[in-house]
Parts: sequence; C-alpha cells; structure tokens
Amino acid sequence: MSHNSALPHYQAASSRPVFRKNSRLSVLLFILLTLLGIAFAGVNLFNDVTDAGGASTSYVPYLLLGLALLIALGFEFVNGFHDTANAVATVIYTHSLTPTVAVVWSGFFNFLGVLLSSGVVAFGIISLLPVELILQASSGGGFAMVYALLFSAILWNLGTWWFGLPASSSHTLIGSIIGVGVANALIHGRTGTSGVDWDQALKVGYALLLSPIVGFVCAGLLLLIIKRVVKNRRLYSAPQGNKKPPAWIRGLLILTCTGVSFAHGSNDGQKGMGLIMLILVGTMPMAYALNRSIPAEQSPRVAALATVTKQELLRQSPGVQAPASPYNVLTAYVRTETLTPQVLPALAQLTGAIGDQIRQYGTVDKIPAQAVTNTRNNMYLASETIKHLKSNPQFKLPVQTQRDLDALKAELDNATRFIPWWVKVVVAIALGLGTMVGWRRIVVTVGEKIGKAHLSYAQGASAELVAMATIGAADGFGLPVSTTHVLSSGVAGTMAANRSGLQLATLRNLAMAWILTLPVSILLSASLYWLFTRF
Repeated sequence: MSHNSALPHYQAASSRPVFRKNSRLSVLLFILLTLLGIAFAGVNLFNDVTDAGGASTSYVPYLLLGLALLIALGFEFVNGFHDTANAVATVIYTHSLTPTVAVVWSGFFNFLGVLLSSGVVAFGIISLLPVELILQASSGGGFAMVYALLFSAILWNLGTWWFGLPASSSHTLIGSIIGVGVANALIHGRTGTSGVDWDQALKVGYALLLSPIVGFVCAGLLLLIIKRVVKNRRLYSAPQGNKKPPAWIRGLLILTCTGVSFAHGSNDGQKGMGLIMLILVGTMPMAYALNRSIPAEQSPRVAALATVTKQELLRQSPGVQAPASPYNVLTAYVRTETLTPQVLPALAQLTGAIGDQIRQYGTVDKIPAQAVTNTRNNMYLASETIKHLKSNPQFKLPVQTQRDLDALKAELDNATRFIPWWVKVVVAIALGLGTMVGWRRIVVTVGEKIGKAHLSYAQGASAELVAMATIGAADGFGLPVSTTHVLSSGVAGTMAANRSGLQLATLRNLAMAWILTLPVSILLSASLYWLFTRF
C-alpha cells in the first residue's frame, strides 16, 4: 500500500496539499539538534555518575550505555514520525497550515508535552513487566529484556510505516512487553501466563481497545451536534483548491492540532522515558537506582514510617514465623498473587530493613554504591507488594495500617520511580525530531484513504477535539492510549456521520494492522528475548 497510489476520484489534484522535499536548511537544523541532544545527554550522564562517586577510568561502560540510550531514543524518534503524522493530517488537508509549518508546529508542542509530563504512564508501562526482571535490571536478563523490547517495537513500527499503515506504537510496545514476560516465564519452567501482571495488562488493554471506539463514536456525534448548532455551510464543505479556511475555523483547527500534539507528547513520550530509566538503573545503578534529589530532612521521616509500619504488620500476623527469605516470599506473591500467611511478616521484615538502611546512612544520597541496588530492589518490591495487597478485595487491614502503608508506598515510589530532567529533554528532542521526518506516508493515509470525500473543516475539528480530550484524559489516569487509533477512528467516525462513505480497503488494512500488532510484537519480542539470553 503506497502513498503514491492514485487519488480517489472525488479529489481534484488542485485541492491536494503540496508536499515539498525537505530544504537544505531543515536538514542542517535536524543534524544540529540531533548533535546538541546527544551532547546534552552525554554531559549530564557523565556529571550524574561523577557526582554519585562512580568516576571510571574506562569509557567502555559509557559507550555501551550510550548505544542502549540511542536505541531507546530511536524508538521515540520512530514513534514521532509514525504517530504524530496523525495530529497534522487534518490541518494539512484543510489547508489551515502548510505541511512544513504544521510539522514544525506539531514537533514543538510534542516537545513541550514531553517536558511537562507527569511520568505516571512511564511506570504504568514498566509495571507490566515481571517483577523479577525489573529487580534484575542490571543482570544479563535485564539487558536482554530491554533490547528485545526496543528492537521488536522499532521493527514493527518501521514495517507498518513503510506501508503507510497508522498502527499504534503503544500497542506495539505493550505486545513487546507481554512477549518478554511470557518468554521469561517459559524459560524458567513456568506457564507463559505467569509472566505478566495481567491486572495491569487488562487496564492497558481496555484503554487501547476502547479508545478507538470512543474516537469513532464521539467524533461522529460531535460532528452531528456541530451541524445542529452551527449553520455556517462553509464549515461542512471541502477546501476550494488551496484556499485557506475562514480565520475562526482555521484557529480552531490549529488549536486542536496543538492540543493533540501536546497530549501525544505527554502520553507517548513517557513510554521511552520508562525504557530509558530501566537502562540507566541497569547500567549505572550508583547514579540512577535511587532518587538522590530527595531532601535530606525527609529521610528520617521515611525511616520512622518504615519502622512503625513494620510493627503494625507484625501485629496483624501473630504467631507466624518470619520467613528465612522475605525477598523470595514477596517476589512469589507479586508474581502469583497467592496470599500466604508469610506475606505480611515478610513485608514487615523488608520495610524494617529499608528503615534500618536509611537510618544507617542518614540520607538516600549517602547510601554507598555497593548497597544502592539492594536498597532500590527492597523499596521497589515493598511498593509492588503493597499495591497488590490493596488490590485484593478480600484482604482488609485496620484503617491506620492502611494509611501508613499508603504513605510508605508514596515515599518508596518517590525514591525509585523518578525521571531526571535531562531524560525528559532528550526524549522530547527525539520525539520532536521524529515528527519532522517521514510523516508523509501516514498523513496521506489519514487525509485521503479513510473516507470517500475530502475532509471538511468540521470533520477535522471534530476528530482532533475528541483525540485531544481522550489522550489528555488517559494521561491523567496514567493509561497509555494510541494517538493513531483515536484520531484515525475519529476521522472514520466523522465520515460515517456525514455519510461521506468509507474506503473499505483502507479500513480493512487498518484493522489488520490493529489485529496483527499484538500477536506479532509478542512473538517478535519473545523470540528476540530468547535469542539474547543465549549469549
């Protein structure tokens, strides 16, 4: 399916946007921003490791880390030109902005969206992985996991982009994570279903499944409502040649393009952040395993809270002997969700150990390099255990104990689930630059091959408004959704509501990409993970 195929019969060549080749200036600007982004990441990385007391005489670890970061940023770059094309398709095909201006504008607001994102989606994605793999991020299995995720996601994204199919980067990454989890379980002699946090997977799955339905139905309904309220016929007509729309319509379309671009950056940019943090924790734990920016005065309070929580948990399980290995008990509980009598005593032991370590060293940033990974793993495992206990409807604790557990979890997450400012900046640069490259294929599919009539101003605004609201709401709830699915289904919904007709061949291809993305990415990442663990 090529973007050079003949235009549908309804579309005069004069009304089609003019797609010009990139100028020499834009190519130079792209190269300059790329080099500045790499230099910015390198300087901050070196400074962080040096400040953590991890100065090394060998530059080999930095080179290996740099390669892993470049691959992770490559995923965000591909995500940029694959997904963000959807945000600019409507303003380009309604002639509200020229293609060049639209792409630069969208890239800038993607950049801002990443910088101002919360980070909740990043760790929501990561929590799909088996807890034992996250705890072993610095081992060979951890590296195999990250590389399998990245390569499978990039390969499928590039394949669907080549054929001009608006497949979902979010969908691809979720499938890749599930594939790694299943493969890891099978390699260790367990059933494949035990390798994934299915509660979290279902939440994400529902978000990905429902978002295109929301896009189709809501965009169609919004168009019908606009038709009832606003009687300006110009709003419902296709552009005449390359003539720009009326100022207020143009302003609305640019506003919605801006909103979708910003929402895309704030949601999709976080997926790359989560992967980069896995890489940083695995390769440079001394600098990135724990949040060293936590105020010093906060540490004694966390240590006291951990000790109090330990005592309360022990009171809830009288007569139960403390397990020899609380770490193994809690890892098994998080994986299987089988609540045994030893879980609470094990959690009590772990929270007590965390409090003792913080009290011993005074503050988080003074924990020595050789103890950082162990402390981080204890904190992460305790937080995951608390999350699973809270989600168990049959498990009840006294109100005060629940409050202390919630407070402790918040402190543990603050120490282990953080994103340095420079990581946000380089992901923002990668996503923004990706927006400016290779966007034409997807833009042509959305603009020309979904409906049988040229996109009208009202249709473009309806699809973009719904996409902006849906992605923004998902970001607030910490759920990943697909910009591609929401917007392309929104355009299809407006075509259906307007009775403009739909190109069934395109919809069939889109549906096939949507259906195949999950199984292909699962199979691809599982195979790559198995292959990488053989080395």
